[in-house]
Amino acid sequence: MSERQTIVLGGGCFWCTEAVYVKVRGVTDVESGYSNGQAANPSYEAVCTGTTGHAEVVKLEYDPSQVTTRQILEIFFTVHDPTQLNRQGNDTGTQYRSGIYYTTPEQKAEAEAIIREMTNDKLWGKPIVTEVKPLENYHPAEPYHQDFFEKNPYQGYCVAVAAPKVAKFRKTFRELAKD
Repeated sequence: MSERQTIVLGGGCFWCTEAVYVKVRGVTDVESGYSNGQAANPSYEAVCTGTTGHAEVVKLEYDPSQVTTRQILEIFFTVHDPTQLNRQGNDTGTQYRSGIYYTTPEQKAEAEAIIREMTNDKLWGKPIVTEVKPLENYHPAEPYHQDFFEKNPYQGYCVAVAAPKVAKFRKTFRELAKD
């Protein structure tokens, strides 16, 4: 087995992003949290004000022998809209920005390459605004945010927003689904 890697992704609300990645073969741990802001110990309430600079993110630990960084990023760009600046759907604010927060130079290169390819292939009708930055100032979200979709599958937001993203992942990346 390969040495595990960590990458952090901001794709809007962390409940939705987490709901997808817990289903990905080779992803061994998914944690909702906040990253790349200024506050020393941000809370959900503070992050929601948009004043901490943090993004809602998921921290992924994965085994590259089972799922590659490229596959992780292909899923990411399939289940959220990387052209929406500081929003995803009805969720608005800098905390919902699209971001890839890398922990290795190889992850940075892969992120930049896939964005360049999608831009050259004109896969989106608008420019991709996903930021690619080194991971900084990461903090786990409060316990009630962890595994939120799994614990609350019939909650309104989960039914309307998270469940369709999980379904899209399962349909598009069937070979990478755990079950």
